[in-house]
Amino acid sequence: MKRTIVIFLSAVVVLGGIFLYVRASNTPPGEKKLVESFHAHRTDYERLRDMLQADEQLVRVASSGVETTESPVMHIPPEGGFPTSRYNDYLVLIKQIGGISAFRRRGEHPEVGIGMWASGWAGNTRHVEICWLDQEPTNQTHSLDDYYLTPKPRSPVFRHIDGNWYLWADW
Repeated sequence: MKRTIVIFLSAVVVLGGIFLYVRASNTPPGEKKLVESFHAHRTDYERLRDMLQADEQLVRVASSGVETTESPVMHIPPEGGFPTSRYNDYLVLIKQIGGISAFRRRGEHPEVGIGMWASGWAGNTRHVEICWLDQEPTNQTHSLDDYYLTPKPRSPVFRHIDGNWYLWADW
């Protein structure tokens, strides 16, 4: 009887821990935390921006590999034709700022950004990014925290940080 109770209570504790973990990972980081982190690591963000703008063949980089304009499939260098040392430079900076990926849109003055959080799967993935834009976006909000309280479905929005830097969310 005691053994059954111990097993039952252990199962409840484990399931409760799993529930709390999943719930916490489904919550985006707070706006204040993201802005403070940006200011604390501004130099790293600027360096990433410069690298992303210079690497015109780059589309996306993360620990899972590099996607380029020549290869839409993620490859971990040296496969895929992207320099291993440059890939490692990206990974170090992304890790230092607490990001998960970096990206570059196509064009002469491309939007570049750093993925800070993602949750979901396939077509139901939500994101929060810190982006650098050449032009001020029209779809801005004064507060991501207020944006998260609006009814769903929501359209993606930007929240100005400083200069050409913005938070972006599609949650």
